[in-house]
Amino acid sequence: MDQTQDLAGTRLAHAWAELQAHARDATPLEGDAYRLAFADPEFLLRRETRGIRFQLEMLKPDLGQQEQGIENTIVVFGSARFPAPEQASAALKLAEESGDETSLALARRHMRNAHFYDQARLFGRLVAGHSNPRPLSEQLFICTGGGPGIMEAANRGAQEMGAPTIGLNIVLPHEQSANPYVSPSLNFKFHYFALRKMHFMMRAKALVAFPGGFGTLDELFEIITLVQTGKAKPVPIILFGTDYWKRLVNFDVLIEEGVISPDDLKLFQYVDDPLVAWNAIKTFYQL
Repeated sequence: MDQTQDLAGTRLAHAWAELQAHARDATPLEGDAYRLAFADPEFLLRRETRGIRFQLEMLKPDLGQQEQGIENTIVVFGSARFPAPEQASAALKLAEESGDETSLALARRHMRNAHFYDQARLFGRLVAGHSNPRPLSEQLFICTGGGPGIMEAANRGAQEMGAPTIGLNIVLPHEQSANPYVSPSLNFKFHYFALRKMHFMMRAKALVAFPGGFGTLDELFEIITLVQTGKAKPVPIILFGTDYWKRLVNFDVLIEEGVISPDDLKLFQYVDDPLVAWNAIKTFYQL
């Protein structure tokens, strides 16, 4: 039996070595009927094998987190465009020196929103500070989309406390790599938005949504819908930044028009302080 396993392992190693050699030597990878199917990128990228790619993108992050004992996460969403205060301050100084009104207006807006970065960072620290001394099965880990801005801030806060942090990055034309505060072994890259969003919910014990754009809204409303329809268990859904969210979405209109019930507004809550957000999660789970 051991010899059979060794033989299989050798064959797999040879197939992988061949694939690596093509990449190293920049040799074009053309269709090859004799190449093992799993080692044939041309085959794996066909339209007909999309279902297999779905399965792989589902399985790889799941196994990776299982192996590292990641069972419970706090998911933090928010804009990738909100800079750290120190970056915003430096940019504002340059804009003031340039005298360019467009650059100055942009820098002032970044400066106005930079406090959300600090708050997300503090929230990450609060979660990690609570979890670090506890057994692995009781720990809560910060999970973000892995990008810059609010995502970076939450990962950064947890990493500063010595905790592992998770990034579920997506391949986009303008955002190809994760922020530096995601733990390398928990840094996962996705092609499919649907599989990425599924992974956000698989281990989520709470969602904290900071101000953000279309991506944040997409992720937020998917989770609200899953909880509202009973497809997912109730979890704390926290909208950080009351003024932003109430200006952006008038949920009362949905009640007035009868498209949701008044109780649906109890699915989420507004907060403006990282400690209040963390206490809401602690209260929900009686931590």
